[in-house]
Amino acid sequence: MANDMTGKPVCRQERMALRDSLELLGGKWKLLIINYLSRRPSEANNFKKIQLEMDGISAKMLSKELKELEQNLLVTREVHATKPVTVTYALTEYGFSTVPITALLIQWGAGHREKIKSEL
Repeated sequence: MANDMTGKPVCRQERMALRDSLELLGGKWKLLIINYLSRRPSEANNFKKIQLEMDGISAKMLSKELKELEQNLLVTREVHATKPVTVTYALTEYGFSTVPITALLIQWGAGHREKIKSEL
């Protein structure tokens, strides 16, 4: 059994849980999408608006990422009977459980950026 930096054993369940988390939340876009959805009212989160406001994401990639987040119960998709049809997305209550993770990553990333800039 492997040990962590304190010498405590790292159990297999911890590695599996971390792998599951990284597989779901990892990649370039998922946490950015979650952060975006967490800061806006659900009725404002239609597909085109999300794509326009998230610089660099293609429609195909956004669709794929939203579908995966929906399959994992983090996002809901609602089709509105408008002309043309409008689809909006919102974080589920379970999806909001990821917001503290995002907040910690933002805080750490801002501190890391400052550290690197100060070392140059």
